[in-house]
Amino acid sequence: MMPDFDYPEGATPIGPDETEGLILTHITTRGELDRWEQDNIVEALIWLDKTIPTDILNEQFIKELHWHMFANVWKWAGHFRLSDKNIGGPWYLIPTNLKNLCDDVCLWIELKEEPPDEMAIRFHHRLVLIHPFPNGNGRHARLMTDLLLENILNCSRFTWGSENLARTGDARQRYISALRAADKYNYEPLRKFVRT
Repeated sequence: MMPDFDYPEGATPIGPDETEGLILTHITTRGELDRWEQDNIVEALIWLDKTIPTDILNEQFIKELHWHMFANVWKWAGHFRLSDKNIGGPWYLIPTNLKNLCDDVCLWIELKEEPPDEMAIRFHHRLVLIHPFPNGNGRHARLMTDLLLENILNCSRFTWGSENLARTGDARQRYISALRAADKYNYEPLRKFVRT
């Protein structure tokens, strides 16, 4: 039986072909999926604490982090999506768009024209907008952003509204609204949100 997940606002639905990549076939609800994914993410955080990666602005690491976050749940963990979604450009442009983003961030760091938080906010927004994977893009983009801040820019991680953004609620609504404002080049709501 194919699970029918109830998605929170702003979440990208997983397509039928992607749902077939579910390793844990006993999962039937969004709550069960969230729990198993969170357990996998904890394992990824342990891996990150051991490795403390600094060479993160490249396709290989972006995929590797996603794999560590979701490989116990999804067969396609660490692989780019192969279909268009309600967010992100065409799936076949993902490698090019990621390379452009990583190159831009390296240039921002070299030029030091923006404060670290501003670089991290813009990186996060663009990574979410590219939406490289079938699922887990927001959680992956937030963790990538925190690694950029902590391991490269030597700053503290964002607080991300101080709540679990995977769940429906006020914090998630403010986060989605801030991302939508950034889509229109208004980064102020995202600036405020990431440090609250």
